[in-house]
Amino acid sequence: MRDQAIKRVIIVGGGFAGINLIKKLSKDKRFHITLVDINNYHFFPPLLYQVATAFIEPSNISYPFRRLFQEKENLRFHMGKLLKVNPEQNTIETDYCKLEYDYLILGVGTESNFFGMVNVQELSLPMKTIDDALNLRNHLLLNMEKAVRTDDIKEKEKHLNIVIAGGGPTGVELAGMLAELGRYIAEKEYPEIRDLRSHLYLIDAGPVLLGPMSKKSQEEATEVLTKLGVRIIRNTAVKDYVDGKVILSNGESIDTTVLIWASGVIGREVPGLPKEIIGRSRRIMADEYNKVKGTHNIFALGDIALQTHDERYPNGHPQLAQVAIQGGQLLADNLKRILDNKPLKPFVYNDKGSMAIISKYKAVADLPKVFFKGFIAWAIWLFIHIIPLIGFRNKLRLAFTWFWSFITNDPTLRLIIRPREQDKNC
Repeated sequence: MRDQAIKRVIIVGGGFAGINLIKKLSKDKRFHITLVDINNYHFFPPLLYQVATAFIEPSNISYPFRRLFQEKENLRFHMGKLLKVNPEQNTIETDYCKLEYDYLILGVGTESNFFGMVNVQELSLPMKTIDDALNLRNHLLLNMEKAVRTDDIKEKEKHLNIVIAGGGPTGVELAGMLAELGRYIAEKEYPEIRDLRSHLYLIDAGPVLLGPMSKKSQEEATEVLTKLGVRIIRNTAVKDYVDGKVILSNGESIDTTVLIWASGVIGREVPGLPKEIIGRSRRIMADEYNKVKGTHNIFALGDIALQTHDERYPNGHPQLAQVAIQGGQLLADNLKRILDNKPLKPFVYNDKGSMAIISKYKAVADLPKVFFKGFIAWAIWLFIHIIPLIGFRNKLRLAFTWFWSFITNDPTLRLIIRPREQDKNC
């Protein structure tokens, strides 16, 4: 009888929402939880750009699911890709098997939105996963090697030019880190290159950088990046990427073999759900309890969820880590309340502010009722981004890596390990 009372919970996606849900719900033995994810590890997306710029190792910001689930009898991990949801049968299909559930939680997150531009989608370099970050790192390092091998000025310029599309936190952080690398490292290791910073372009369709943040943050980001030598082009969108040229909406073009795409996201597809519950940016419409509309046992969390019940966020909550964390924690409590026949608590987002690092010792922090910039904001950013990492060893390792790299201005991770194509000229 006890086994019959156990509820089968399937969580698709091991991001912030899924992991925080698991932390709370796994303590209740009335639930048997299966996590489904295409990767076998949880990773920390806000620090992907530091992996891409060879500043930290991927292992510093990732943690294996099976290590996390050790000695927890009611937790299982299924490595696979979600192919379809069957709401009427209470099952999901992965590329390996079919799984049954009593409650299904969708935390599949988002992917890059290329706005229908086929060439940009095929040829640009996104940065949504660790694979993307490593591929970008290899691409940048290979381009540096190609640049120093050629005497053709136009060819050299093409390999050195780096175009970043998107002036949000990811684009700003990438631009600042790449400028720092050009300032402290490229000049020492690539004497053939005079100034890498002059080849950095940051493109944004809006009038300001860091659009969702405060005016003070926007001004600080613009000032710091400009001093670092980044060429900021605003009110301009990328329209195409053809024959090694980034085509801009103002009619200009930039010769480059590196277009980094950090301009917008769209929800990942979940086949099997009714089309009428898919909202703007392909997010899944959910009520105040994160329950998918039109269902009784399917929930959506984090970036994929579109909740419009809160008058402060009529177009849905911002796609931030804190929304996913708080949503996962509340849903764990609400699932317990369902079994206890208690009323559910609606989700109310507690906005803890926004932050972005710009360069070494330079950051901005829009916290409730207060604004910080410079070194103080950088220290706050550093502290806040280490705390959520899973595993004491990860936190200690990352703190040491950061400290040593910033002091020496010379991280030693610039290894070309997994280039996508063979360099036949070597």
